[in-house]
Amino acid sequence: MFEQVTVLRDCKAITIPNGGMITLKKGDQVVITQALGGSYTVNYHGQLLRVTSEDADALGKPALTAVSEQNTIDHEVNFVQLYDQLKSCYDPEIPVNIVELGLIYDVNCYQLIDGRNLVRIIMTLTAAGCAMGTVIADEVKRKCLALANVDQVEVVIVFDPPWSYEMVSDAAKLQLGLL
Repeated sequence: MFEQVTVLRDCKAITIPNGGMITLKKGDQVVITQALGGSYTVNYHGQLLRVTSEDADALGKPALTAVSEQNTIDHEVNFVQLYDQLKSCYDPEIPVNIVELGLIYDVNCYQLIDGRNLVRIIMTLTAAGCAMGTVIADEVKRKCLALANVDQVEVVIVFDPPWSYEMVSDAAKLQLGLL
């Protein structure tokens, strides 16, 4: 799904794989190589960059809308919606969501003393030296905070047990050509 587009306004982009920040300028030509979860991976003069959903309009694409709903009386976190949000987060180099990749180890919700909800997500990365880890963790946090009754999100990145291909779901293995 390669699509060449002209950048419509200056926007921030994250370099892949080192996670640095650059600014794409209005009029720059980029090629969209991946569009998943509202974020875009683009090729700009041979450099892969990630453009987040907040800047999708700079590529002429619609911005991802927040999922947030009214708080319910019981103030419970909807885990189906939580996992749906996690499934909308992608490694910018792999066209499979982080749940299907097996990067999510544990998701828990704790009610704080003041009645607010803290969601703690324990996850890993495909490689310990992945500089995109903070980018992915920030996206997880931002998307989960958009849900009703989620007041705080803590994302903990661990490397024990280390990630391996055995953690990838069968559907994702099929998608990646590993089956």
